[in-house]
Formats: sequence, structure tokens, C-alpha cells
Amino acid sequence: MVDVMRKLLEQVRGSTTVLLTGPEGPDGDSLGACLALQRLLAVRAPGVRVDVAGLPGHRYAWLPGADRMVPDDAVGAYDGVVVLDGDRKRLCAEVGRAFAGARWTGIVDHHRSTDLDGYDVALFNPAAESTCGMVHGVATAWGIPLDADLATLLYVGVIFDTGGFRYSNTAASTHRLAAELLETGIDHARIMLKVLVERRPAALRLMARMLQEATFHANGHLAMTTCTRAMLREVGASESDLEGVVDMLQHTEGVDLAVVVVERGEARVKLSLRSSGRVDVAALAHALHPGGGGHAKAAGVVLLAPVAEVIARLEAELVPQVAALA
Repeated sequence: MVDVMRKLLEQVRGSTTVLLTGPEGPDGDSLGACLALQRLLAVRAPGVRVDVAGLPGHRYAWLPGADRMVPDDAVGAYDGVVVLDGDRKRLCAEVGRAFAGARWTGIVDHHRSTDLDGYDVALFNPAAESTCGMVHGVATAWGIPLDADLATLLYVGVIFDTGGFRYSNTAASTHRLAAELLETGIDHARIMLKVLVERRPAALRLMARMLQEATFHANGHLAMTTCTRAMLREVGASESDLEGVVDMLQHTEGVDLAVVVVERGEARVKLSLRSSGRVDVAALAHALHPGGGGHAKAAGVVLLAPVAEVIARLEAELVPQVAALA
């Protein structure tokens, strides 16, 4: 692992420009990891311009360095592109073109479903609770001490991917890492509130609408709901306001599989999948489309089809699978 970290730094130092990116619609772990690695590279490769792709939603706009992120549609050519907390199959079109045209590519990830083919540098640890936990290891290997800003970014990813230490991927090492981050003096209560708890009024309206329209199948073991672009416009919300909805469905009594269907275009739909453990949603996402994947209990996939067609497919394919679990 240390050799891979050394190779990553060598590749960056041999470049003029490098782009760090997560999947389209990045979450807390991806954003925290990208912004944290950017800070580390500013110390160890100060002559290289390192950008982070994307625009953070309101939940993450306050993160250190988020104001300097490059919108996806403004991404140009880079010598190197590194994907964090995801893989190249989940990049948006603009970033995907930058990835395809880069002289070298890398990945830093912990998802078991990730295909490591196609990268020159692959830092991969499926035993890590978060990609931010892996970036903390990079900081240690490169001899960079923690400060409050770096610790804040890392803590965001750790609590996001462990659900505030509620999920089964939380280990003793996770709590030791959290303790080290807290020792820098970060306001952990505020971070937890901003990332996992706080909602905008529009988000509450959207959540109420989606939960009201949720449907239950297979004797209550499968829960599904949908968010269309029209719904977002009607309540004044954005896709970033969707965080937490799928978890509420999955935490409903009797539910083994929760699915949130998000319309992203005329024929483009994002699925967020959550499982109680009886369904491997990473395998399910990959079965729905080769670009899908994630964790066994939390995964996602983008399908190129109209939302009505996707819902019909899910009802036809998932209901029998979940019913068979009973």
C-alpha cells in the first residue's frame, strides 16, 4: 500500500495539472476525500495545479476548499485524473472525457464492487470503512500532520459512510481514527448536524412527498419511491436534498430492500439502493447495469431509460427476488 502511495505522488509530481473527482453527484465521503487529498498534494507537490471537480450541494458548501471546486461543465484537459470513492464508470460526461484523455489515471476507493482495470495507480482497500479513512493513511505515509481543516474533511467522510457510526462497517479502528480527528479540536457536533441531520425546508417538503407516495411490495419487504424533476421544481429542492430518504425507507419495519428512483433526464435515472443485509445491493446494481456498484448494503446505478420504464422493470425484476426471501 505504501508503494502505491509513493507511485501516486510520483505521478502527480510529474504532472502540471491533476483533477480529483468523485462519481456524478458526489456524497460526503467522496467530497471529503477529494478535498483532503487536494490539501495533501498542496504540501507534497506544491508546483502542480490540483483541482477538484463538481459543485457541492448546500450540505457540503461550507467544507474547507469547497469554494474552489471546478464545475463539471468547466472541466478541461488534465495530465492526470484520480477518481475517489467510486470508479470511472460513474463519472459525468465532462469528467469522463477528461479521464479518457488524461496521460495517467488513478483511483482511491474501498468499494468491493470496483473494477480496478483501466487505472495506472490503484489505491484500493475494501476493508476500509471510508475512502476518507484511506486518505488519512496517505497523510500518515506522507508525513503530513493533521490540522483542523484536514480533520474536518476526513471526519465528514467517516461519519457519512458509517451513518454516524451506526452502520456495520464501523470497526474499533474507526473509533480510534475518529478520536484522532477530534483531538485536533474540530466541532464534531456541528459537522454531524450539517452532514447527517440538518434539512432545508424544501428538503422536508420533498421528503414528505416521496414518503407519502412510497409503495411497498413483496409483503412489505421491498420499499420504493420516486423523485421526478417536476417534483424538485414544485418544492424548490435539488437532488442534494434527497440524502436520507432511502435510509428512512430501509429503516422501516420489515423492509429488506429500499429503492429511490431519481429522474435525471428524459431517459436517465439514478437508483439509490439500501439493504438490511439479506440483499447484496452492490451485486444487484451491477446486474441492473455494468456501471452499477457500491457496498453490499448501500449501492447505486444509473440507467439510461425513461423513469416509467425503469419503475416497471424494477417491479417486474425485484418483487419476485425479494418475495423469495420470505
